[in-house]
Amino acid sequence: MSDSPAGRLQALFEGHRLTPTQRRIAHCMVRRAADVPFLSSVELAELAGVSQPSVTRFAVALGFDGYPALRKHLREVAPPEPGGAGGEQGNEYQQAVLAEIENLRHLAGLLADPGPVERAGRLLASSRPLLVLGLRAASSQARGFAYFAAKVHPDVRLLDEGGSMLTDRVDAAVRAGATALLCFALPRHPREVVEALEYARAAGLTVVAVADSAFAPVAAHSDLLIPAAVGTGLAFDTACAPMMLGRVLLEAMADELPDAQARLEEFDTKAAARGLFVE
Repeated sequence: MSDSPAGRLQALFEGHRLTPTQRRIAHCMVRRAADVPFLSSVELAELAGVSQPSVTRFAVALGFDGYPALRKHLREVAPPEPGGAGGEQGNEYQQAVLAEIENLRHLAGLLADPGPVERAGRLLASSRPLLVLGLRAASSQARGFAYFAAKVHPDVRLLDEGGSMLTDRVDAAVRAGATALLCFALPRHPREVVEALEYARAAGLTVVAVADSAFAPVAAHSDLLIPAAVGTGLAFDTACAPMMLGRVLLEAMADELPDAQARLEEFDTKAAARGLFVE
């Protein structure tokens, strides 16, 4: 677990059964880790889009007498880091970039323990075929992963469209021998993704998820979830950290495939012969 303010906050929430509203508050607090120790319950409620009593109930669910006791605890265990979010300067575009940099720092802290990524790499490498799921906002993440994964994995099947065919394709993959599914899940979370993961696990697949938070709706339907925060400073969310985590998972998967390097060299040879790239 990262020793950053966000990492210490996430450690505080782990092990508690939180309601969807409480998970929303927790997610907001992780995203605003540098500011949270100085926010009133009303300010936190406004940021999270919930009621003030919901914030109070959240604090009690974590074992505190109320929100003031939780805030006092946060000031002791998750103080803002020098040069962190509290000291950001510049216009809204610069602040959005700085927030993404902070998301990447948080991800780097989580990766200090390589165990979850290495486990994910083994699961993905051993699944033949390998399913990669991402709908709506997450479709580009899934497509990017599948594009590169197909260069080293013998059978990658992309699921980036919902509808009644989705479960049919899961069934077909299971019949072909699939054992794992990688899901990219980003806000806003489509109901179809949650339903697809529930179906996939019932069909016997192990689900590895890349989500914006450990409290995302897909968490209850994942066997291994690795969080990577999205940026929310612009009109549309930004997903640099989930994309980076996808590349890290590609690396871990390739490390588990003995012929990965040979496949890449074969592709380069054929690409050169075809004049595929201009450089």
